[in-house]
Amino acid sequence: MKLIVGLGNPEKRHENTRHNIGFEIIDEMVRIFQAGLISGKGNFHYTKISHRGEPVILLKPMTYMNLSGHAVVAAMNFYKISIENILVVCDDLNIPLGSIRLRAKGSAGGQNGLKHIIQCLGRENFARLRVGIGRDQPTGSFSSFVLGKFSDEERKIADSVIPECADAALDFVQHGIEHAMNRFNRKTI
Repeated sequence: MKLIVGLGNPEKRHENTRHNIGFEIIDEMVRIFQAGLISGKGNFHYTKISHRGEPVILLKPMTYMNLSGHAVVAAMNFYKISIENILVVCDDLNIPLGSIRLRAKGSAGGQNGLKHIIQCLGRENFARLRVGIGRDQPTGSFSSFVLGKFSDEERKIADSVIPECADAALDFVQHGIEHAMNRFNRKTI
């Protein structure tokens, strides 16, 4: 069984913000599979799907971003999912908007959701799909940028990359992280 985790913040005021693009990708996959999210045995919403015979849990932590590790560990323990079968989808401030980057492991790179997951798991060797949200913001705090909404032009780019991210996650499910990296690690827009 695979676990695809989209990171974001659960409150309505955070919808459509740069930081919540992980949630939007899970929502896209839920739409593709005509599924519905329900409350899980932990602080998360999830659904079970099957992709080409492979069972998959799609998960959205219902904690704030910087506490995402609690939901990931709860789901892993409940469904007995090993770390190599996890893909975490999150925003990345250091990648240009319209680009995605898959990795088999690595540091948090300043992303607080990844940082907490690494802290809770005690290791960095889980796959991640980082979605570029750009870094072309005016001077100011990074938190106000990532918690801000996309401009109309940025929204068009974000909307066009979301299906590509869903495809990349499904490629991970079917073929593994190396295959997905070789296929999707390029500028998409």
